Amino acid sequence: MILNVDLASEVPIYQQLRDRIVEAIAEGVLTEGSTLPATRALAADFGINFHTVNKAYDLLRQQGLIRLNRKTGAVVIATAVDSPFRAEWTARARTVLAEAVAKGLPADEVLKTCRSVLDSFGTTQPEDTPCLLSSP
Repeated sequence: MILNVDLASEVPIYQQLRDRIVEAIAEGVLTEGSTLPATRALAADFGINFHTVNKAYDLLRQQGLIRLNRKTGAVVIATAVDSPFRAEWTARARTVLAEAVAKGLPADEVLKTCRSVLDSFGTTQPEDTPCLLSSP
């Protein structure tokens, strides 16, 4: 797995790490049972503090995407969609879509982007079904 982060970005490094790992799970690069690099090793690879990696891993744990264990390290786990996640996700998607509309993107372009992003994760989406996710 190759993670790309921008050390000069305004987005915190821990958030970038978390986002790239979530994308790798969605793309099928990381599957249930996949192990993530040790925090100290990943921190050394990027030249960052290992607490930054710990923070990213802890977010993933809180969100039910990985299990942390002293013996096995960070491991991707199977997840089920629950009601609190649906509500939170819908609110985040609404904000991202609002940004697109506020910036003047036409609805058909937003929907096309949604389909393209979902397709990149190997999902199938009927043509007439709208999605609620956009990629910047």
